[in-house]
Amino acid sequence: MWHDMFSAGIPYAEKAIRTIAVYLALLVLLRFVGKRGLAQLNTFDLVVMLLLSNVVQNAVIGNDNSLVGGVFGAVVLLVTDAVLVRQAARWHWFSRLMEGSPTVLARDGEYDRRAIRRQGLRIGDIDLAVHHQGGDSVAETNLIVLEPGGLLLVKLNQGDQPADKDDMAALRALLRRIESRLPAES
Repeated sequence: MWHDMFSAGIPYAEKAIRTIAVYLALLVLLRFVGKRGLAQLNTFDLVVMLLLSNVVQNAVIGNDNSLVGGVFGAVVLLVTDAVLVRQAARWHWFSRLMEGSPTVLARDGEYDRRAIRRQGLRIGDIDLAVHHQGGDSVAETNLIVLEPGGLLLVKLNQGDQPADKDDMAALRALLRRIESRLPAES
């Protein structure tokens, strides 16, 4: 029993190579899936992600069910991820290669339907993002961008932006000035 827990079924070098190779292959595959698949997981996407982890498990660990082998694979995976994330932060070209670049989905209140189709989005997804930002429709937007991580950034036109704390403070100050000019109640 103890032997099976601590005896790796394959050499550690092979396990490290397998782990890194599967990690890189998944990065490339997820890069081609597109940005929408990363940020807006629906039920179908979640099932695929869960099954994907099971599908690649044997490719990572090989013929090894030991505790030490599993921990070693996890360490290699986390170290590989940490190294690549730091390199992406250091080198803009590497980050762009790994994550992609932003995609403009609407400009000056008009959808770019070709870009929306290419990203696998629906108009309703974009309209929802506009509503979450306080807008009523895409006509009130200056720019809508899908970021590489899947985040939809909505920039509303100047007059269509919701009031912020500074706007409210200015309005309160104006009301105080108006109230100060009114005759005092007896």
